[in-house]
Formats: sequence, structure tokens, C-alpha cells
Amino acid sequence: MTTDTHEIPVTDDEAVTATVHHGPSDRWFVCCHGFLSDRTGSYESRCERAVEAGYSAVRFDFRGCGDADGAFVDQTLSDKLADLEAVVDRVDPDSYVLFGSSFGGKVAFHAAPTDDRVEAVVARAPVTDNRSFDEYREAVREDGECRFEDGRRIDRRFFDDLDRYPFDDVAAALAVPVAIVHGRDDESVPLGDSTDATAALETDVLLEAVAGEGHRFSREGERRMRERVFDWLGCVRER
Repeated sequence: MTTDTHEIPVTDDEAVTATVHHGPSDRWFVCCHGFLSDRTGSYESRCERAVEAGYSAVRFDFRGCGDADGAFVDQTLSDKLADLEAVVDRVDPDSYVLFGSSFGGKVAFHAAPTDDRVEAVVARAPVTDNRSFDEYREAVREDGECRFEDGRRIDRRFFDDLDRYPFDDVAAALAVPVAIVHGRDDESVPLGDSTDATAALETDVLLEAVAGEGHRFSREGERRMRERVFDWLGCVRER
């Protein structure tokens, strides 16, 4: 398996960093990482598993994260959608699966209805209801910003933009199959949000609630999720 890393421009002076895993086809598996995460760690093994399943794959850092340009405080959901669009434009797939973890799941859900090349959406513990960020919102309301342990922060701009993206818009527009995998013991994003999202979507949805897993999956939970997801994608491809 060969990989290479690219700087992909999004604006005239800012780029994201993307690692491409070269696979045997022009069907792609595109990964969107979580809010305070980056393209490393479990995203590498997910992309490797995608190549084994016959896809090419790409994982990338949103601006303000990892090796990408930009300050975290300046990035909104709209910016993350623009980052994803730039990556997809660069790899130019015939078709692709969107995978998103946590807030990356929200990015994937809102991006999918805008591109008819998306063949499926897979989300692990996705943010669907914006109330998941109410604690951060309250900190911004009281202090003008919410600062995280690593020093990164968000301000009112993030929430002004977030409120433009209710999940109802996704539910009304998304037509491709969806798989959601969510830990039953998730302490950050309630399992009930994924149950509600499943009920709201008008397409085929697999919801798997995983016992003993929180917002971050264990190594074994991650392995089981990968196998379940790619078994499901194999069924989707055979339709």
C-alpha cells in the first residue's frame, strides 16, 4: 500500500493537509475527523481497511487542526465543509463514501446531499443535534470565548454559523444509505441523538449501539466497528 501527503489549497493563503492511500479503484473512502482531533491515529487504520475493501482513501486535517493552515478559532462548520469540498475536488472520485467521527459526522451529513457522487455516509458518534455544544455555547455567552485544555478556542462566530445547519435540513435532503455506530456509554454525544436522527432520516439507516463503548472507542471497539462498517458497505455496493 502506498501513501502520499499533499497540501491542498482552500483559499489563496490557506491549505489543508491530506494523506492519500492509493487503492485499486476510483471509488473513495473520505474521512472527516472530529472537533479537536486530526487525521492521525485511528484514521490511518480506517483508510488502510478501506483499501483492503477495494477503495482508495483519504484522510485530512481541517484548517486549524493538525498540520493544516489557519487558526482554530477562525474555523466554522462552513469552513470545514469548504475544506472537505477542496479535498474531494482534488481526488476527483467517481463515487465516494463519507466517513465522519463526532463533529466530522456533522460535516459529512451536511456535505452528502450536495454531491450526487456520495454513495453512502458512515458516522461514528456523530453530532446531529446542535445541543451537544450547549456547554461550549454557554461559555462563549459568559466569557466571550470557550477555551479548551490545549489552548484552542472558539467564539461567537462558531455558533452564529452552526445555527445555520439544523439536522432537519439533512433529514429532508439525504437519500443515500447511512450507517451510524454509537457507544451506549457515550458521555459527550448522547446515543439518543443518533436514535432521533435515525428516525428523522427518510433513507435506509443502520444504527448500531455498541455496549461498553464511550465517545472514544477502545481498540477492540474500533476494530469491530471497522469490520461491521465494511461488511455493511459491501452489501450497499451489491445493491
